[in-house]
Amino acid sequence: MEAELAALAASGATALAGLMVSDAYERAKSGLTRLFGRRASDEVAEEELQAVHEELGRAGTVGDAEAQAVVQARLRQRLECLFQEDPGAAEELARLLSELAPDESRTFVNLVSGGVYHGPVFQGSPIHGGIHYHVPPAPSAAVGGYTRPDQVPVAREPFSNRTAELGNLEARLGALAGGSGSVGVDVLFGPPGVGKSAMAWRCAERVKGRFPDGQLYVDFAALRNEATALTGPGGDVSEALAMCLRSLPGAELGIPDSLPDRTNLFRSRTAELRILLVLDDVNQPAQVRALIPKGAGSAVLATSHTRISELAVQGGRARFVRVKPLDIHGGLELLKDHCGPEAVEAEPEAARRLVELCDGLPVALLVVAARLDEESLSMAELAAELDDEAGRLAGLALDGEESSVSAVLGPSYRLLPPDAARFYRLLGWLPFGLFDAGVAAVTVGVDPGSAKRLLGVLAKASLVEKMRDDRYRMHDLVRLHARECAAEEEPQTEQVALTERVGTHYLVLSAFADRALRKERLRIAELDDLLGNARDPFAAVGGPAPLEWLNTERSSILAVLREAVGHGLYTLAWRLAETFSVLFLYHRYLRAWTETLDLGIEAAEAAIAAADMAGETDEEATAGCARLRSLLSRPLLDLGENDRAGEQLERAVDLAAATDRLALQASVQEFLGRYLDVVAPTEAAGAYRRSLRLNEQAGETRGVALATFFLGCALDAQGDHAEAMDLLRRAQRELENRREPDRRMAARVKAAIGVAHGRLGDTGQAIHDLREAIGELAEVADGMQYEAQAWVQLADVAKGAGGHEELVRECMGRAADIYEALGNQREVEELRRRLDDLDR
Repeated sequence: MEAELAALAASGATALAGLMVSDAYERAKSGLTRLFGRRASDEVAEEELQAVHEELGRAGTVGDAEAQAVVQARLRQRLECLFQEDPGAAEELARLLSELAPDESRTFVNLVSGGVYHGPVFQGSPIHGGIHYHVPPAPSAAVGGYTRPDQVPVAREPFSNRTAELGNLEARLGALAGGSGSVGVDVLFGPPGVGKSAMAWRCAERVKGRFPDGQLYVDFAALRNEATALTGPGGDVSEALAMCLRSLPGAELGIPDSLPDRTNLFRSRTAELRILLVLDDVNQPAQVRALIPKGAGSAVLATSHTRISELAVQGGRARFVRVKPLDIHGGLELLKDHCGPEAVEAEPEAARRLVELCDGLPVALLVVAARLDEESLSMAELAAELDDEAGRLAGLALDGEESSVSAVLGPSYRLLPPDAARFYRLLGWLPFGLFDAGVAAVTVGVDPGSAKRLLGVLAKASLVEKMRDDRYRMHDLVRLHARECAAEEEPQTEQVALTERVGTHYLVLSAFADRALRKERLRIAELDDLLGNARDPFAAVGGPAPLEWLNTERSSILAVLREAVGHGLYTLAWRLAETFSVLFLYHRYLRAWTETLDLGIEAAEAAIAAADMAGETDEEATAGCARLRSLLSRPLLDLGENDRAGEQLERAVDLAAATDRLALQASVQEFLGRYLDVVAPTEAAGAYRRSLRLNEQAGETRGVALATFFLGCALDAQGDHAEAMDLLRRAQRELENRREPDRRMAARVKAAIGVAHGRLGDTGQAIHDLREAIGELAEVADGMQYEAQAWVQLADVAKGAGGHEELVRECMGRAADIYEALGNQREVEELRRRLDDLDR
């Protein structure tokens, strides 16, 4: 974040310096005075700006570039301090510059609205009653395509207690990083709200220099809510591994689907690294075991509510560190950090009582400190108020840390302004605890500026925490309280309305991301009216990468999808499932893909049934259900659930036939052919011929090309090589010469042509075509799996022709290397076995 801030300030200083020597400066003076006067008086700010204006003018008159650079450097430092103290200042300066110096400020404005600065977000046109959508900009790519991970959140609050525990942890981690050759695992355990995460974050900050290859961070609380229910047992572990692999060298090589393959690949990619992993809120041994890096001197620092006694690590047992509530001394130190030593020393008994009422829990003490800072209350007055609140809650049978936190949160909540109080309640209903200002705005149905202001109110009250990526985090105990307040005070219909707003937000953005990835694709959901009223953020200069955005937001989208189905928002749910599924065509998270489609099918069937009961027909939902069921056959086949895949396709054929959508019927037949390729190869060609005919009738030229390709492969496998070759060449021409060329599919077709040449006995042409296809697949995104397949096909052609032993070895070795990089150990072992057979 510091580097981003420096880059932003430097760009702003350049633009501002240009404005200050232009004719537009006089019109800008009042706005700049207000901006620079945020931390000083207007008079002081006006004098400062006038001095800069005069210095730049003199330097420009005599052509003194060095003097100009000195003044500009001072401006950069001034802006950096200003932006750090008040992130909203960057947006204000961007608005001012864009109006008065649009050409000179373009770079700076792009950084604020769509580049490396993560404060502001893209703002689109309002949709559905003033809701706006917002997409955080994609981070800038590092030189060489790899950024040293620095993911552990910053402990922003002062931290003067836990000194002994921190010292011991730091010494242990330092000894590991100093070359002991081992990998350490430490688990901080204690009740919720006791400060385990803050302690782990602060420790990571203090030892950062001892782990030269970076620090990784996984929040299992978020993954547990979103990944496990969607991916089955071990889903959160598998997703955590994928998150880490995407941040390590080699991420561009892809990530395997299975948990064992991901675990093996993680060990391989960390073998030469010295890294620290911080794992927040673990509750199962597997969550730690799978994420123990292999590199000597690396370490794992985990937090947990309980002591996971069965947690064993290689060569021994994890070291457990109990994190207890703060004692009186520690609690008083926390209050001194936030309220000042004088305030605590002036009312020592009242301060002690506040610590006792909070049970020594930092999460509660921070709320107390925020109230003391914001209100004109004495510590004695606040202690008396909380004494009454604690007595009231005791009568409601609340116990333990929940009672103490609720006793503190209740009065703080009641003191919020009405708009901030409602904001707090509705945020508790979000199905995730980490969100950006855009999602928060949609949650409540307010404009982005109001959302940021209200988040600021909650942050000052320590009810939300601003993270360094400018997202906001609501502690689990605070979320529970907010949710309880919402259940008591909001109308029963509001949670459904909230889910619809947030679901629509993600539907619009997922639809734009889908279209940014490929314009030509079969889509059932009718979204033209919805998208026509919004501006596409992915089309903006410097906008976020659509696939990266989908991948980053997938946990939140899946959580909202579950909520939508649960609340009976069936049309929204099946449309979101269809639109969001594009992610899985590129990243094959098979269990999550399956669950997403299952939810969509459940919603579509419910929409069909509701229409039927009303004596109507929901043709769109019928078509959507057919589409979702046919898509579901793909992950089911990959998971080996062939019978269930066949059942889905049988139902999809019937549903598609009930519509007049020829393109949909053609697509379902194509999926049926791919299923038959696996279970009944001799019948596959019939399905592909039906798909081809229907696509031709529908005028779907890309569908024609794909059906032609699959039909050619099926006929070649059956021995009809001549017709297969004609079909494959036709598919190749169509895919290569389209307005939106499909390079990956065209390369796959070329590989299939090479295989057909091999079966026709033209070994030289087969080798030539397959080598070309391999080169093309190596250059396209997500082509590695198909590249490995092409190497195997080339090996088979060469082996079948005889006399190409070295080529066979080369091809199998290359394929094995790719599969190993992808973490597909089963394919690696099979290829290694084949290589061993060649040596016998």
